[in-house]
Amino acid sequence: MRTSTESSIDERPARPYNKPVMNETTDENPVNLFVYGSLREPSIFESVCGYSFSLKPSESRRPTVLNAELAMLPHYRRVSPDNVYFYAIQDTTSKLQGFVIHDVPSSAMAVIDQYEGKFYDRETVRVHTADGTVEAQAYLASTTSMRKRFGDRFHVNLIHELWLRKRIENFFQSHTRPGEHSMDADIERRARRELLGTTERDLVVSHLRQDAVSDFFLEHELDRPCPSMQHLMGQPEAQPYFENYLALLIKVAVLNHLEWMIYDRFRFELDRLCPSKRYYTRILSLLISLRTINSNQPAIDLILRRGLETMLPGPSFDLIDYVKYAVAAAENTFDPRVVLEEMNTIRNNLQPGLIPMGAEMELSNLGFRAIHKNIANQDSAFDGFRYFSDFALDVLGWKLGSYVDDHSGQANRSNRGFLELAPGRLNALGEISKPATADPWVLNRLICEITDFFPVNPHSLHLSFQLRRTQIGKQTMLPLSFVKCLFVLGGGIQSTDSGQVWVSRLENEEIERDEYGEELMVARTSKRRWHLPGDVQDARTLKNPLYIHQYKFMRLEQRANYEPLIMALKGIQLALNPGDYLTAAQLASSRQLRSEYEELKAWAVGPTPISHAVKARFLDAIYDGLMREAHNKPYHKPHYIDWALGAIDLQIRLFNKKIEDAQPK
Repeated sequence: MRTSTESSIDERPARPYNKPVMNETTDENPVNLFVYGSLREPSIFESVCGYSFSLKPSESRRPTVLNAELAMLPHYRRVSPDNVYFYAIQDTTSKLQGFVIHDVPSSAMAVIDQYEGKFYDRETVRVHTADGTVEAQAYLASTTSMRKRFGDRFHVNLIHELWLRKRIENFFQSHTRPGEHSMDADIERRARRELLGTTERDLVVSHLRQDAVSDFFLEHELDRPCPSMQHLMGQPEAQPYFENYLALLIKVAVLNHLEWMIYDRFRFELDRLCPSKRYYTRILSLLISLRTINSNQPAIDLILRRGLETMLPGPSFDLIDYVKYAVAAAENTFDPRVVLEEMNTIRNNLQPGLIPMGAEMELSNLGFRAIHKNIANQDSAFDGFRYFSDFALDVLGWKLGSYVDDHSGQANRSNRGFLELAPGRLNALGEISKPATADPWVLNRLICEITDFFPVNPHSLHLSFQLRRTQIGKQTMLPLSFVKCLFVLGGGIQSTDSGQVWVSRLENEEIERDEYGEELMVARTSKRRWHLPGDVQDARTLKNPLYIHQYKFMRLEQRANYEPLIMALKGIQLALNPGDYLTAAQLASSRQLRSEYEELKAWAVGPTPISHAVKARFLDAIYDGLMREAHNKPYHKPHYIDWALGAIDLQIRLFNKKIEDAQPK
C-alpha cells in the first residue's frame, strides 16, 4: 500500500482508469477490501478507482460512496524499507490496523490491481471488526519481490528508524567541521549529537511509522546551538557546585556513548533478547552500560578526576568540551567481549512475564526535605539540582528519563527538588512513556544499577504495572492487612538506636499529601500514551489510552532486592485488581477508611507482627494472581514463582523477628 506522502504520490503520474458506471447492477462479485496505507484516505482511494468510502453509514448511501469500518489484520505488521511505500509482511506477534471497505465493485478492483503494481500480491485474509470476523482482499508484500528489491533486511521493522538515524548522522557530518576526517572532528560531531539528544529522540519517535521526514524539517529541528554553561560564569552562587555537576555530566556522557556503541553494534542480538517493540527498546543496552560502569568504578573515578584536572571551569571550556572528553573516554574503554559476557548474564537470568512494568526512582541528598521551601544551600553537592538543566543533564539524561521533580506538576528548569529517573519516559510530565520491561529480574537490576550509578542518596521508588482492559473500571479496595504487608516488603522498615522498629515512609509523612485534602499516596491509577503530539495514531491512542497502576509507597535503598516485591505487587494486582489508596475523596466519603488510615499511621509508629493467618492470605493472593497471568495459566516457571513466594515469606518473618527482638525482656 502506498503511503500518504507527497513524494509517494508525485513519484509517478496517476494511472488513467476507465471510470466505472455508477450502477450497482453493472458490477458482479463485489469484494471486501482491507486497506492499511495511503488508500485509507478516501480522496486518494477515489482518485485511484472512482469510488470513495465513509465510516459513517449515513454518508455511504450514495452509489459512489462505499461503507467502511475499522479492522485489524492479525499476524501482520507494516514496514517501509524505502521510506516511501508501506508493505504488510507476516509477523505472528503483531496486528495491523486499517479499514475494511465493503462491497468494492470488480471494476474498481481491476483498477486498484494496476495501481498496486508488481510488489504486492492480492490475497484473501480474515480481518477482525467490531461485528466479528470478515473475509476480505488485501494487498500484501510479495516475499520474493521484496527480497529481490530490498535484500534480506526488508523484514526488519527497524529499517525506517535506521535510515532516519543515518540522515541525522549525515547532518552532523555536514554541519560540524564539514569535510574534516580527523578523529577529533568525529568526536566533536558525536558530542554535538549527544547535546541535541532529545531532539533526535523526538524526531525518531514522532516520525517512526509516519511519512518520510523532509530534509527541510530535519535541518530545521537539528540546526540549533548547543547548550552552554557560560551564562553561569557570572553567578557566584553557582561556582561551588561546578565540579560536582561537571563530574556528573562526564559520567552521564560516558554512559550515553557506551550505550550508543552497544546499541549500534549489538542491535539485533539485543532485539532477540527483548523482541517486543511495545517496550522501551534501549532497556537492555542501558542495563549493560550501567553494569559495565558500576563494575569498573576505579577506572571511572580516574576518568572523572583527570577530566576535571585538565579542564578547569572557565571561559576556555564549555559543555561540548566535557562531552568530547567523555566520548573519547568511552571509545577507549569499550570492549565488545565485556558486552557479550553481560548479554550472556542477562540471557541466563531472564524471567519474562506478560505484564508491562516501569519504575521511577527519586534521588536526593536532602531526603523528604527536598521539596520543602527554604532548602537553599542545604545540599552542598548539587543545591537541590537547581542547575540540572544549565549543565544539559536533562538532555544528556534522556535515555534514563531524568528530570528534576519538585512535586508541583510543572516542568520548571530552575526549581529545586528530587532527581527523578524513569527509563522509557518520553517527556518530563511522564504521560508520554513506554513500559520498561515485562521481566521482574530486568526491572530489579535496572533499579539497583541506576541507584549505584548516581552519586546521590536514594530516596523513593515508584513501580508501575499496566492494567488489562478487563480490569479497568472494576478495581477494588486493598485490605488494610495487605497494605501493612506491602509496607513490610518495601516501606522502609528502620530501627532506632534503642531498637524501636518503625516504618519510615509513613512515619516521616513522606507519602501524605494535603493539596486536595489529606490523602495517602500508596497507589494511583493513571492514563499513559507513548505517541508524541502530532503522531498519526494520536486519535486512536487518546480514545483507547493505556491505564497503569502505580505503587508509590516504596523506600529506595542501595543494594536492596526488589524482585520479590515486584512479583508480590504483580500477583496482588492480577488477583485483587486494587484501585487508588487512599484519595482525599475516599477518606471524605468513608468513615471506615478514615479509621483504617488512623490505624495505619499508629501501626507505623509502633508496628506489630504480621499474623500467620494474614501472611497466609497474602501469599495465597499473590500465588493466585501469578497462576492466572497467562489467561488463567502461569506464565513464569513454577520454580521462579516458588522462589518469589519463599522470598516474600522470609521478609515478613524477618520483620516479625525484628519486632520480637525489640520487645522489652
